[in-house]
Amino acid sequence: MNHDDDNELFNRLEAEMADPPAPPGGEVVDLGKARTARGESADPTPDPSPDFRLSKSADPEPTESADARPTLVDSTVPTVSGPGVIDRIKNSKRMDVFPSWMKSRAEFTEALGWLAGHLWHTIAFHAVRVPFVYLPKLVWRSPRGALNILGRIGRWAVDGEGEGLRQYTATNEQVDEYLKLSRQRDRRVRLRMILTVLGGLFALGMGLFLVFGAQPMTQFLAVTVAVLGCGLAGAPADAPLATRAVIKTEVQKLTSDIVVKAMASIGIGQIASAVAKGMDGIKFVSPITREGPGWRADIDLPLGVTVADVADRRSRLASGLRRPLGCVWPDADPNEHEGRLILWVGDRDLSKTGIVKWQLANARRHDIFKRNPFGIDPRGRAQSVPMIQHNILIGSLPGQGKTASVRVLACGAALDPSVELWLHENKGTGDLDSLECVSHRFVSGIDDDSIKYAADSLKLLREEVMRRAKAIKMLPRDLCPDKRITRQIADKRSLKLWPLVGVFDECQNLFAHPKYGKQAGEDAEFIIKLGRALGVILILATQRPDKDSLPTGISGNVSIRFALKVAGQVENDMILGTSAYKNGVRATSFRPEIDAGNGYLAGATALPVVVRTAYLDDNATHAIAQRAHALRKAEGTLSGHALGQDPESTSGPSYDLLADVAAVVPVSENRVWNERIAARLAELRPEVYGGWKGENVTSALKPHGIKTQGVAGTTDDGERTTRRGIVRDDLTTAIAERNQNRGAA
Repeated sequence: MNHDDDNELFNRLEAEMADPPAPPGGEVVDLGKARTARGESADPTPDPSPDFRLSKSADPEPTESADARPTLVDSTVPTVSGPGVIDRIKNSKRMDVFPSWMKSRAEFTEALGWLAGHLWHTIAFHAVRVPFVYLPKLVWRSPRGALNILGRIGRWAVDGEGEGLRQYTATNEQVDEYLKLSRQRDRRVRLRMILTVLGGLFALGMGLFLVFGAQPMTQFLAVTVAVLGCGLAGAPADAPLATRAVIKTEVQKLTSDIVVKAMASIGIGQIASAVAKGMDGIKFVSPITREGPGWRADIDLPLGVTVADVADRRSRLASGLRRPLGCVWPDADPNEHEGRLILWVGDRDLSKTGIVKWQLANARRHDIFKRNPFGIDPRGRAQSVPMIQHNILIGSLPGQGKTASVRVLACGAALDPSVELWLHENKGTGDLDSLECVSHRFVSGIDDDSIKYAADSLKLLREEVMRRAKAIKMLPRDLCPDKRITRQIADKRSLKLWPLVGVFDECQNLFAHPKYGKQAGEDAEFIIKLGRALGVILILATQRPDKDSLPTGISGNVSIRFALKVAGQVENDMILGTSAYKNGVRATSFRPEIDAGNGYLAGATALPVVVRTAYLDDNATHAIAQRAHALRKAEGTLSGHALGQDPESTSGPSYDLLADVAAVVPVSENRVWNERIAARLAELRPEVYGGWKGENVTSALKPHGIKTQGVAGTTDDGERTTRRGIVRDDLTTAIAERNQNRGAA
């Protein structure tokens, strides 16, 4: 209603009040005088203008006068009309034209690969059984099939199919019906007997022709067709010829009735009340549809019920749906309100999905500035993790797949030749040894020296963060407008601002160490807070998340978290963040060993999501590491431990392994045993090579492409023998290649 309409309404009201109609039998009241009297008693100000009076009438505040009635807040007042049709259409949600798996190249390729594999399996399954199973079955069943064919012909000729009906009419003394059926049978039998005799004569003639007049090939084909045809006719109804190549697991279709009954059984009062009122309050936003290997239902929960309330009772919901716990996954919709539930019910338990293949398992290289493939969610959708500008925390009980998750992330970083990889495996089992050949710093052990090495790495990383902060500050605005590392900056090797990934597996052994733990925790917290934009990434993995082994300054500032099976609420919130358990994100719900590899991933997506991580065994990790090593060697980015040197060590002097070996092996000695090289290196630098043996030399020279071989020589006792050694020409070639690569870089 516009301003002119307001004036017209007011004038009409004034006219009615000036000359009011007199109701029969009632008292005439001058509304104008009464209104004036109220106005004088409540407000001594002059009579307001018509527009102002109207605006006051819309005021929800009640008047203070005892004679006046309070104005209700929901009283009808002139208002502006709501959104038009066009605006409502613009605000409506559009459904996807193509399903999500068709828009994702990785998922589409995976679907085509599965379909091709399914078809190939089916074809191969039956092709193998045709000569050895199906043909012998047909031959064996052919006599029975011939008798069946003759029996069917004879029964047809004498109208045997109507015998039961005729007997029924005779038994029930239905004379007219019986006579009618008998006459019908006589007509049928006369015609069918003529056709049968003619068919028999034709078959006899064809048989005589095939026996005496046809070519051998024709006879063979005729016999084959007859035997196979009779074999098919002789198949019992409960014993088909071919078996199924794939047995489909039948899963009950998810319906609205099943969902409503299950929701009512989980113990939430608002839902039970809504169901008791005939589903009032529970609304299916869209029809229940298939999504991946399962069913999806979009539900608006009753007022006051959140998705976290339902997720808190996931086990009860699974019981109500009569499905395994690993099949039922209630999730929230990040684009809708807190009461929008996406209930996905899978055909099979997530733990029975099997080994998830890593998407980069056969890739030649990867860009760390892109998301790193990590695994799949319960719906079969690929899930990935951003690494640049993030730090990652992984936690779980022992044996739940924590180290396998670390391998996936470390291999993704290794496939980018610009990444400097620092690996620290403080368990001592060698889970990350395959990646040693591409690591700038590397240690594997739980002893004090290994812990000190990891603590030194954090100290060096802290210094690197401060150096990078100064370097970023000096960069021109056009090259670095956001003051953070980009792909363009990382590719400029002269700036020394390439991505640096530090992996600390079993970090509780480092942070809980009585001597080095406190300082290591402070350094890690400093790096996490400031190194994110500077290209320094920490990946921390622990099996004991508490305040002593995982300082709160670290757990509170990590941006990406992955929790596999944990023991309780405290550990759950230490990994996934405060109130995660209260909000229904509970890694405690995973079953020990059964759900190994399943965990909650938070920070990589809008809402926490359950992910089954890809799995790389030691052989697969070794193959990836070798490709990464060849790639880095070709681009000249091998450094530090991968080249047998440790220039940043805080506990000893820097050294160049190849130069030291060249110094202790003179030009005149073209072939030398590794044990003698170890003894000479220990004499040259006892603080570095003290205690080295021949096998230490072998493993240290291997990343440089220097292979050991059998070398003939003379022992100190003058005995001639052959032992493992190197050729000096291989050493000089490796040094020349390294220097050339450094010059190119």
